Amino acid sequence: MITLDASVIVAALIPSSASTELFRHGRDVWADVQSGRVSVCQPVHWLAETAGVLARLSPESAEADTALLHALEWQTFDEVEIWSRAVRLSTELKHHLFDTLYHAVALETGSTMMTADARYFRKASELGNIRFLGG
Repeated sequence: MITLDASVIVAALIPSSASTELFRHGRDVWADVQSGRVSVCQPVHWLAETAGVLARLSPESAEADTALLHALEWQTFDEVEIWSRAVRLSTELKHHLFDTLYHAVALETGSTMMTADARYFRKASELGNIRFLGG
């Protein structure tokens, strides 16, 4: 089971949003998800954050991409334990709560968070349950 942060989803959908290598790795993850080789679990805010990034980076395809993502109906988590852990991570790592929510889901569910955000990965890698896209 994996948790995909917005950077990975956007890297898989919009080639210009990431390096060629990250886009290729993002497409590989996307293929694994679509084939059912891996299942996805997400924090409750994932679609809103991802749609916001898509609207900013690719306004011409954002609406269609958001509809595609919405149709996936990935399992989401909204439990107080997830929120509490995300707040603790945000405070300890001095990092945005939106990013720590993905990691909190991974830590609480035993999944692996995938990120293309090198800054967050450097801060949080020692906590476990996180992998850098392509790494």
